[in-house]
Amino acid sequence: MSDGRGRRREDTRQKLYEAAVQLIAEKGFNETTVDDIALRANVAKGTVYYNFKSKTDLFEELLRHGIGLLTDEFRAAVQGLPPREAVRALVRAQLSYIQRYRAFAQLLVSEMWRTNREWQQTLVLLREQAIGVIAETVQAGVDSGALPADLDVRVASAALFGVGLVVAVDWLVFQPDRPIEEIEEAMLAIVRRVA
Repeated sequence: MSDGRGRRREDTRQKLYEAAVQLIAEKGFNETTVDDIALRANVAKGTVYYNFKSKTDLFEELLRHGIGLLTDEFRAAVQGLPPREAVRALVRAQLSYIQRYRAFAQLLVSEMWRTNREWQQTLVLLREQAIGVIAETVQAGVDSGALPADLDVRVASAALFGVGLVVAVDWLVFQPDRPIEEIEEAMLAIVRRVA
C-alpha cells in the first residue's frame, strides 16, 4: 500500500514540477502563483502545499530534480568511454536532455547567474555536481594525455556546461528544425578550434 502511495506522490510532484516550470518559463517566478501551478497541474491548491512548504520550496525542489536528472544522464553517458569519446557523449547528453526539457533549460539559463535569489546556494551546489561529472571526464583526458596537460580543468568544464546550455536553448528557440547531430558537430568543432 505504501508503495502505491509513494508512486502517486511522485506522480503528483512530477505534475507540479511540469506545471511550475512551464509557468515560470512563461511568466517568471514572481508572477507565477501557487494557484496558477495548481490549476495548470489540475490539482487542488492544498495539494501543492501538501507536497511543498511554499512556492520557493517547490522551485528549489524543481531545481534539484531537473539538475539531478541531467547529472545522472551525464554519468550514464560517460560510463566506460575513453576521454575524447566521453566529451562527445557529454555534449550529446546535454543537447538531448535540453531537447526533452526545453522549458526547464530556459528557466535554468535565466536563473543560473542570478545572485539575489533564495535558492542561489542550492543552485550553486547542483551546478557543481553537474560540472563535477564533466570535470572528472576532462581530468581523465588530461591525465591520459588525450587532452592538453596545461588545460584548466575547472574553466574548461564550466565552459562546456555553459556553452552546451546556451547553444541548446538557442538552437531550440531559433533553429528547431536543425537536427541534433548538426548542433553536436558544430559545438564539438568550436570546442576543438578554441582548444
